[in-house]
Amino acid sequence: MTRVQTLRRSPLETAHALAPRIHARAAEIEAQRELPPDLVAELIDAGFFRLLVPRSLGGAELDLPTYVEVIEVLAHADGSTAWCVNQGAVFATNAAYVREEVARRIWGDPRTVVANGPAPSATATVVPGGYRVSGRWTFSSGCCHANWLAGFAVILDGDTPRRRPDGTPEARYMLFPKEAAEIIDTWQVRGLRGTGSHHFAVRDLFVPSACTVWSYSDPPREPGPLYVYPMVLLFASGFAAVALGVARCALDAFVALANEKKPRGDEQPLREQPLVQAQMGQAEATWRAARAFLYETVRDVWEAVCRTRTITLEQRVRLRLATTHAIRQAAQAVDLVYHASGATAIYISHPIQRCFQDIHVITQHVQARLAHYEAVGRFFLGLEPPQQWL
Repeated sequence: MTRVQTLRRSPLETAHALAPRIHARAAEIEAQRELPPDLVAELIDAGFFRLLVPRSLGGAELDLPTYVEVIEVLAHADGSTAWCVNQGAVFATNAAYVREEVARRIWGDPRTVVANGPAPSATATVVPGGYRVSGRWTFSSGCCHANWLAGFAVILDGDTPRRRPDGTPEARYMLFPKEAAEIIDTWQVRGLRGTGSHHFAVRDLFVPSACTVWSYSDPPREPGPLYVYPMVLLFASGFAAVALGVARCALDAFVALANEKKPRGDEQPLREQPLVQAQMGQAEATWRAARAFLYETVRDVWEAVCRTRTITLEQRVRLRLATTHAIRQAAQAVDLVYHASGATAIYISHPIQRCFQDIHVITQHVQARLAHYEAVGRFFLGLEPPQQWL
């Protein structure tokens, strides 16, 4: 596919066109523990890492309902690929918050991919013109193919953390070229292996003040509805779509298996067993209900935000519930067909095994915490919910 051909297609059409080639390389992606460079180049040419970048910078500034669908299509092809695209695309919404000259320097380049280290496990000491940053960050999905990194760091005035008005330590993302950091190979895992979610570290690195951002406190320069959303809920929406795509891949693979496999001692294929038929029905109902809930919520909130240019607490709660539920239910659907598959699904060469491993890494992510149900439950019971993940 040439760049000209890609540009003539919508993002969703492009995702469907690329999906078969991505799927054919899923085993390679898993074995290499990162996305192959030529595939990354194709994803960049297709504009996937710029789907949520403001139009003023040449990005697509895609509406959230369509974006979620694009991520699901990619995840049906390969979970790690979709995870990396979502990670890079959502973080790129920071282009709407940093100073315009910095946004143009970083995201004005159509080949920019930024990977981040989310936990504030580093410090940034205030110095003239910026900060001196030292620390190590974890779970940086896509850092192997990124050319910029962003590390979340606590701001220090001397040896003392700077405080926000509510008394909590102030922290910001520090943006710097990848070559300024050391990538530390830590991603020794069973699922989502291709995301290359390694650690990275810097020591006494100068970062100019303008190359820092925290979208929760910095007002957006851009007026689009995308930039009204808390970034954590944009991440959640995309990762829920990844879970649904991975689960759909498992269900489709099981249908193919059930038509061919004859269990030991049985003359009929797997699909003829009443228990298997019931498990398939449960898996489809579980997946379809979770998907319908997610898409309905994403669409309804998007339409409201487009009208009002604000997002209410209730809308944030609904998104948190729908995204968490989609991930948890997708895992249940995968478990149903995994157990129905018998020993066939234990082999790493079978797509159901890859989906099983991928989905159970997704359930361990912060976006899938069971505690999110407690937060939304408090809201629906008339209590104040914790705000951190809303």
